Amino acid sequence: MKFTPYWLDTAPQGPDRSRTEVSGDVDVAVVGAGLTGLTAALHLARKGAKVAVLERDTVAFGASGRNGGMATTGLSIGVRDAVARYGFATARRYLETYHDAVDTIEKLVTEEGIDCDFARPGKLVLASKPAHFDGLRKTHEVYARMGLDETRLVSRSDLHAEIGSDLFHGAMVDTRSAGLHVGKYTRGLGEAAARAGAQIHEKAPVEQVRRLGGTRHEVVTARGTVRADQVLVATSGYTGRPFRWLQVRIAPVGSFIIVTEPLGADFCDRLLPTRRMASTSMNLLNYFRITPDHRLLFGGRARFAGSDQQSDAKSGRILHKAMTEVFPQLTDARVDYCWGGLVDMSMDRMVHAGEQDGLFYSVGYSGHGVQMATHMGRQMAEYMNGTTAANPWRELSFPRIPGHFGPPWFLPFAGAYYKFKDLVG
Repeated sequence: MKFTPYWLDTAPQGPDRSRTEVSGDVDVAVVGAGLTGLTAALHLARKGAKVAVLERDTVAFGASGRNGGMATTGLSIGVRDAVARYGFATARRYLETYHDAVDTIEKLVTEEGIDCDFARPGKLVLASKPAHFDGLRKTHEVYARMGLDETRLVSRSDLHAEIGSDLFHGAMVDTRSAGLHVGKYTRGLGEAAARAGAQIHEKAPVEQVRRLGGTRHEVVTARGTVRADQVLVATSGYTGRPFRWLQVRIAPVGSFIIVTEPLGADFCDRLLPTRRMASTSMNLLNYFRITPDHRLLFGGRARFAGSDQQSDAKSGRILHKAMTEVFPQLTDARVDYCWGGLVDMSMDRMVHAGEQDGLFYSVGYSGHGVQMATHMGRQMAEYMNGTTAANPWRELSFPRIPGHFGPPWFLPFAGAYYKFKDLVG
C-alpha cells in the first residue's frame, strides 16, 4: 500500500522547478501552487502581468492533489442553513457561485486542452438515516423555489439504480456536479500558467513578508527574494506564520482517503452504475466515487487529527471499515493507496477572499475546494485588477477562531461535537 495520493502517483510528472532563480521584481507574487494559485497565475499572466508562483513543496502537493477529485455544487453549510443565515436571495447567489465554479473548470479544461478525465455525471447525496431523507426533500424544495431544477429525489425502493448498497434510506441527485483526475488537472494548470508566462518556483517556502507600502511587498523565500506590486496568498489549510492574520482564521482539519485496487468496469457498474460523485448525509460524512481506472475511492474525516503516515494508516483502517459497511462486496478488495491532507475550515464554513494589510487572499473552502479554488483563482485575478464585484464573498466578515494561536489543539473537541450531533441527529 502506498501512502501517497493516488492522483499524484498516476499523473504525468512535471518539470523540476526547484532550481529556478527566485529574485527581482514582479507584478504579482502568488504564494501556493495549488488550484487557487495556479489559476490566478494563469489568468494574471494572460493579462500580461509578470507573475512568480512561490511553492513550499511541489505543484499540487497540498490540498489540490489530496482531495477526492469531486467538483460538486452546493454550499458547505447546506442551502437551507444558508437561507436561514443570509436570506433567500443571498443564499441563491452564493449557490449559483458554486454552479459557476464547476463551469469554470470545464471552460479551463477545454481552453487549455487539459487531459484530466473531466466528466459531469452528477452528485448523489445519500440519506444515512430515515429522517435525513426528509431533510433532503426539504433541500430539494428549496432548490425548486430558487428556480433550480437540477435536483431530484430517489426513494429507497429505487436506490439500486444508483448504488449497489442497502445501507441508505433514499437520496437526492444533483445533475450538474463533476469529477476529474485532480493530479492531471492541477499539473495541467501549472503547464498552462507556465506557457502563459508565469514563473513557478518549487521548494521555495515563504519565510517572511515585508510590506514596502500599499500592496507592494518584499517576499523572502528559502531560495531568494522577490519584490511584488501585489501578493496573493493561496495557501488554504497549509497557511503558516508569515500570514498570521489568516492562520488564526483557518482550522487545518485532516481529511483522509483510501483507494482500492482496480476492480474492473463491470464490478464498478454494480457499485455505482451512474458513476456519480457520492456522499453520505452525516456531519462527519463519507464520500466516494469510481476513479477513471475503475477503482473505488473512499474518503472522509475519519479522525480529527493532522496528517502523517501513522495518522493516515489509522484513518485508513477506519475508512476501510466504513467502506465495507457501505459495500460488503469489497471486504476482500486490496487497498492500494492511503493518504491524508489538510482541509481549510473557516469558523463559519464559508469561503473568504479579499485584502488585508495590503495582502490579497482567498481561503476557507471547507471541503469544497476543487471547484471553488479554481473559480476564485480566476475571480481574484479580476479583483486584483480593480473589479471589486469579481469577489462574490466580499461582504462576509472573516471571524477569528477563538483560542486558535497556532497548532489546532481544539480539533479533537470539534470531532467529539460532530460525532455527538451524528449520534442524536
